[in-house]
Amino acid sequence: MACGFKHETPSHGLFTQFRRRLGRDGYEKVFSLLLKQLLKHGAVKGEVVALDGTAVKAYSQRSLDNKTGKSDPEARVGRGRRGFILGYKVHATCCTSSELPVAFTVAPCNLNEKRFTKPLLKKLKGLGIRFKTVLADAQYDSSKVREAVRMFGAEPVIPYRRSSKIKHALKVGRDFVVHGAKRLVNLFRKRVSIERVFGRAKEWLLLDHLRVRGLEQAFIHACLSFSAMLVVALAAVRQHKPSLIRSIKHYTTQ
Repeated sequence: MACGFKHETPSHGLFTQFRRRLGRDGYEKVFSLLLKQLLKHGAVKGEVVALDGTAVKAYSQRSLDNKTGKSDPEARVGRGRRGFILGYKVHATCCTSSELPVAFTVAPCNLNEKRFTKPLLKKLKGLGIRFKTVLADAQYDSSKVREAVRMFGAEPVIPYRRSSKIKHALKVGRDFVVHGAKRLVNLFRKRVSIERVFGRAKEWLLLDHLRVRGLEQAFIHACLSFSAMLVVALAAVRQHKPSLIRSIKHYTTQ
């Protein structure tokens, strides 16, 4: 209904033509409407949310300056999981109990993750999600990030860097074992939920298979992947099968 289709499901070809006409705001509205339905059904609670970013390779070669894309000048060279790549970075938050995305944005790959903390949390508040705890890895270790989280009335659970001299602080050792107060360690372990969200989106919903150019189109691409994830969850809820809210395979391979 958000797209203007009230009766029959349109053809794949019509969706392709409609992609640019609907625009970024239209697709984000669809995502928000789906999320609000899941919140209404109680499938998504959002009391504890995890925050992270993942790199997506651009549909372009590097230009001669080795900083931008040859056919996609809005893409930037930045750090990915396995070194530097040309592309964009999807910054997202998820509900740790449902492992479903609740807010996201897309930016050039060279921009630091920390700057997107406040905008993402603001989106959550705008959707009426009353988060109490925000989980993030050591990349978000910053007094400004922690202050931003507390500004929204939530508790930041973010490890300090190993060089920090704060006693009994939450830290990740060289062996990748988390140290600190037991309550914080148990909370931080839920951060893996955002990794699972990215993993499902990339494996089943083509998040990292970008075949469009430009920041707006990259945003729409990510929005389609996350919206499809919410559609699967909503289908499971309406069929009274809550155990299948994350089972993309169940609804795509029948």
